[in-house]
Amino acid sequence: MLVTFLAIGSRGDVQPYIALGVELQKLGHRARIATFENFADFVAGFGLEFYPIHGDVARVAADQSTRGAMQADNPIKLLFSFNKLKEMVAGVQRDLFDACVGSDAIVYHPGPSIGYFAARELGIPSILATPFPMTPTRAYPALIFYDKPRLGGRANYMTHNIFEQIMWMAGKSPIRQFWQQEFGRPPQEFGCPYGRQTTAAMPTVVSCSNYVFPRPADWPEHVHNTGYWFLDDDGGWQPPGDLLAFLDGGPPPVYVGFGSMGDPTQAAQTTRLAIDALQRAGRRGLLAAGWSGMGQVGDLPASVFMLDSTPHSWLFPRMAAVVHHGGAGTTAAGLRAGVPNIVIPHSNDQFAWGRRVYELGVGPQPIPRKKLTAQGLAAAINSALTPAIRAAAQDLGMRIQSDDGAASAARIIANAVQGSQ
Repeated sequence: MLVTFLAIGSRGDVQPYIALGVELQKLGHRARIATFENFADFVAGFGLEFYPIHGDVARVAADQSTRGAMQADNPIKLLFSFNKLKEMVAGVQRDLFDACVGSDAIVYHPGPSIGYFAARELGIPSILATPFPMTPTRAYPALIFYDKPRLGGRANYMTHNIFEQIMWMAGKSPIRQFWQQEFGRPPQEFGCPYGRQTTAAMPTVVSCSNYVFPRPADWPEHVHNTGYWFLDDDGGWQPPGDLLAFLDGGPPPVYVGFGSMGDPTQAAQTTRLAIDALQRAGRRGLLAAGWSGMGQVGDLPASVFMLDSTPHSWLFPRMAAVVHHGGAGTTAAGLRAGVPNIVIPHSNDQFAWGRRVYELGVGPQPIPRKKLTAQGLAAAINSALTPAIRAAAQDLGMRIQSDDGAASAARIIANAVQGSQ
């Protein structure tokens, strides 16, 4: 079988789908990853087929509409920013559809929702593979509402419906426009697709551990909380000598990195804040530059090391604690590492992951980026390194390590496809 995965976004967005493709390949099937051209070598390095979606992910990430979606810190801002993404999303619909042709099944991130309609048009199964829980439930609110006041089960369920419609908004018009141009009509049964992925032939798989968000009892049978989809093979990456020397030169440092979040014009200021906080806490630090969150500054103290990019799976277990923005993938890596997590949410679902880390007892209360100070971060670092939080983090890490999320999800995908043939 040839299974095509539609996954567009940053490396962190694409990597879990490569993990699924690798596991599917182990089952004897072909996996094709359709994503931005930047990731051609990354995908090919794992022996998977690559289908190029034209565009530069760095340029897309720098676009004002994309930045607005990434930086929205409440549901209303997210709604407006996703509405503005329509024009950008329209430009990749043909590539996404063409990537599906010749496939036996389509697995799609909730962003490129054209995967559902392409599968219907081609007469093959579709599988929704979401990097966060989004199926409606009364157990807890949708992630973009998770850190808001709780109003009960009925309200919780409604927030998930609202979130689905926000996600659908970015793709709805571009998909209809593409279909009209290509087929002279809208897609069959055109409408929000996510709630239809609840059967054996069209399941939903979720990259989340039941030790982090237990599977709600009111989810449909064929919505699966499989565990996280980690890509443990680092593609031959080797740590540079100066990084190894720094790690060997003292006690485990505290990692500070915000990925692609943050304002590039404030990167140097954020770096100085982090250094100040580490010195106040009396800790060695390792700063990750990312795309825009941190910047190079002169005269780094000997107790601080700056790096560009290092696999979290290798780095995080070597840290005393990790300070990050609370992206779903970064949080998953931090929790699995078994070290305390300190979440500095910038936008969207990051507030949810920050609150969940605190609820699980594996990190202190999150500090929104707008309220971050060196003194507050230093206090959070000291709080995170107390024996109770360190023990809870280690215990949760061991539990998550016992999951086999990518392999479990790959088996569900293979069974869905084989059962439809």
